Amino acid sequence: MSTSAGRLLSRGSRAPRRRLLHLALLGWAVASLLPLLWTLSASLQSNQEIYSGIHLIPRHLELGNYTQAWTQAHFSTYFKNSVIYTVTIVAGVLIISSLAAYAFARMRFPLKNLVFYLFLIFLTFPLPGSFIPLYVLLVNLGLIDTPLGYILPMINAGLPVAIFILRSFFEEIPREIEESARIDGATRLQVYRLIALPLAKPALATITIFTALSVWNEFLFALVVFSDQQRMPLQVGLMTFQGTFFSQYGLMMAATTITMVPALAIYLVFQRFIVRGVMAGAVRG
Repeated sequence: MSTSAGRLLSRGSRAPRRRLLHLALLGWAVASLLPLLWTLSASLQSNQEIYSGIHLIPRHLELGNYTQAWTQAHFSTYFKNSVIYTVTIVAGVLIISSLAAYAFARMRFPLKNLVFYLFLIFLTFPLPGSFIPLYVLLVNLGLIDTPLGYILPMINAGLPVAIFILRSFFEEIPREIEESARIDGATRLQVYRLIALPLAKPALATITIFTALSVWNEFLFALVVFSDQQRMPLQVGLMTFQGTFFSQYGLMMAATTITMVPALAIYLVFQRFIVRGVMAGAVRG
C-alpha cells in the first residue's frame, strides 16, 4: 500500500511540472510561428495596409502580390533553376553515395578503412571554408557561372553524410540474403540494385529530404558561382528581388513565401521519414 501511495504521490508531483513544460513548449512554438504567420499575412496585404500597423488577418486580400512576384524580376526563372539544381544534385548524391557506401560495406579493397575515414574527415569541414580553392579551381576549369560549376561541388558536399548513413544500413543487411542471391546467379550489381537498395529505403528517403532542403536553402556558394541572373537559384534571386523591390513589402513577403512553401511542404509531408531514418541510423551507428 505504501509503495502504491508513493507512486501516486510521485505522479501527482510530476503533473504540474509536465503542464509547465507543455505550456513553455507551446509558448516557444507560438513565438517561432509568429514571424512565419506575419510573413504570410503581409504577402496578402497592400503597402498601405502594412504601414497602417501589424495585424495577422488582412483586411483586403492582395492576391496580385503573388502574380507580380512570380512574373517580375525573373522570379519564375529562379524557381525553375532551383528545382533543376535540387533534383540533379539529389539524384547525383543518391547514386554516388549508395554505390560508394555499398562498396565500403561489402567489398574488400586496399586502404578501405582509410578512405572511409577520409570521407568522415570532410564532415568536419564547412563548405564556406573551401570557397576560395573551389573558386580558383572552377575558374581554371572554366566552370564559373555555369550550372555544372554549382552542381558538382554541391554533390561532393553532400556525399560524406550520405555515405556514412548508407554504409551503416548496408552493414546491417544479413549477408545470407546476398549469398543466396549470388548462388542463384545474381551479379554483385544485381544484388545491390534488387536487394540492398530496397532494404535501404528509409536511409535513402532521409538523405533525399536532407539534401533537397540543403540545396533549396543554399545561398552562399551560389552567390560565389553565379553572376548571370538567368542561372541563379531562388535564394540568390530573392536577394536580387529584394534589392529591386525593397520598398514594396507586400511583394517581398509574397516572394519570400513562394521561396519557403516548397521546403515547408517537403518537411511536413516527409517528416516521419526524417525521424525514422535518423533514429534507425543512430541505432545502427
